[in-house]
Amino acid sequence: MESGFWMLMTGAMASFAICVLLVATKDRHGHLSLDSTMGVQKIHDSPTPRVGGVAIAGGLIIGLLYMDTAARDVLLPLTAAAAPAFAVGLWEDLTKRVSVRARLCITFGAGLLGCALSGIALSRVNVVGMDLVLASVPLVSVVFTAFAVGGAANAFNIIDGFNGLAAGVAIVCLVALAAVAASVGDGAVVQACLLLAAVTLGFLAVNFPLGKIFLGDGGAYTLGFLVAWMAIVLPMRNPSVSVWATLLACAYPILETCFSILRRSRRDRSPGDADRLHMHSLVRRRVVNRVMPGASMLARNSATGALMWIAAIVPALLAVTYFDNTAALVTSFVLCAFGYSAVYARLTQFRWCFRAATLAPEASAA
Repeated sequence: MESGFWMLMTGAMASFAICVLLVATKDRHGHLSLDSTMGVQKIHDSPTPRVGGVAIAGGLIIGLLYMDTAARDVLLPLTAAAAPAFAVGLWEDLTKRVSVRARLCITFGAGLLGCALSGIALSRVNVVGMDLVLASVPLVSVVFTAFAVGGAANAFNIIDGFNGLAAGVAIVCLVALAAVAASVGDGAVVQACLLLAAVTLGFLAVNFPLGKIFLGDGGAYTLGFLVAWMAIVLPMRNPSVSVWATLLACAYPILETCFSILRRSRRDRSPGDADRLHMHSLVRRRVVNRVMPGASMLARNSATGALMWIAAIVPALLAVTYFDNTAALVTSFVLCAFGYSAVYARLTQFRWCFRAATLAPEASAA
């Protein structure tokens, strides 16, 4: 118990200290690391370091030194596998010249590396027929796992739009996964999830609410990658846990990504194109701006991030409650998807329905 406490404290404090150091020295590295205020998705009012991924990586490496052997055996191979995703994200943060396709391919490759280093791949998804294929054809299992992990890494990058949003959602997902792991007695996964959450919390203390540092692509890819792997490792180590439980625990970034791909394809745009039509962007413009009309840009930015945590907390609670009941989990996921669609449509149509204006090719970006 005591060793676990020091592991969490050390990981969180290391992440926090690295963030503070990066902010304090931004004049020296800012020509590479600062995120400008220009761009379709920019909503901050001063250039800010976007290299928070360095703090996530540093805090995680230091925290690993204090882990129990069983937990380190779970997390260390996956941390090593995350290195390519972190590197390509950090390179984009510093150069702004890495294509979306290149980042997708490298995060997918990191997923393959994770399968090789951990010896784990999805052998079931609690879907009749698909489970048979995954269990009997290892190549399909590995490719499917790499695709899922790569997609999750990019999903966290998509929701990284406001102070505290991506980091807060990651903490919600990880705590939910840790709670399920505790319910089935898997102490190693509990410790791994909580270390990741603690490291993220250290970053969050500098990012939210003052927005002194951003995750950047390096941080978002790393967090998304490792959250996805925890969501895979947990049910693969514990047959009583439905894969739908871990899917539901991470439902918000998954739904946001799927809806973004659908929205952009309907409007004849590439899935990698940037826009201001994400749920979090609309919540800021339609809700927060109206509730806080006289507030500063920083206050509205952070309020939006905190408000969007609700979208992660609701499915996470359902996942923890019904972790071993696939029927209830599938029903919950479908209801969350309908709820997301209804809220999104309300924000674009100004009435309760299930068809968002942004799904129509002729829809404006208003």
